[in-house]
Amino acid sequence: MKNWYMLTFIGKDRPGIVSQVTLALYEGGGNLGEASMVRLGGNFSIMLMVHYEGSADSLEKKMSKVCTVLELQVHVDKIEGELHRHVEPDVRISIYGADRAGIVAETTGVLTEAGLNILNLESDVGGSSDNPIYIMEMEGVAGKGIDSLKSALDKLAEEKHVETRISPINTLMG
Repeated sequence: MKNWYMLTFIGKDRPGIVSQVTLALYEGGGNLGEASMVRLGGNFSIMLMVHYEGSADSLEKKMSKVCTVLELQVHVDKIEGELHRHVEPDVRISIYGADRAGIVAETTGVLTEAGLNILNLESDVGGSSDNPIYIMEMEGVAGKGIDSLKSALDKLAEEKHVETRISPINTLMG
């Protein structure tokens, strides 16, 4: 399987997006690989790895009808397939703090320096409009060990006034 594409769809959330997009891919000759789909702030975002024998332009044209009906924007990129080469996370980190500009950049920068390879990051804003709280949940690989990350998180908690939590993930393979 040589022709792999990353398709990204974005639009206002509504029922039926996943079923209609995946049906259009199937009927158009696309074979779905890995996928990530999430609702963010009233919008729906989809990232799909798709094997398709035609060109990127041809694939985008095949998706145009469903995108028009669902009012979705689509972007297509040629990629390497690399299925079955999963990196399993070995650590889960939570960070909570007052919502402010730069909180993600600051905290992820410190964690990257401490050896974290972030595989998944989800965030949300909680609290109230008068007292917003930013919430980040990450999974990743502790390249320099969990103690390095614990030290970095302790420093973040003290300097940036955030609450942090770290826990190992024990993945059983077999």
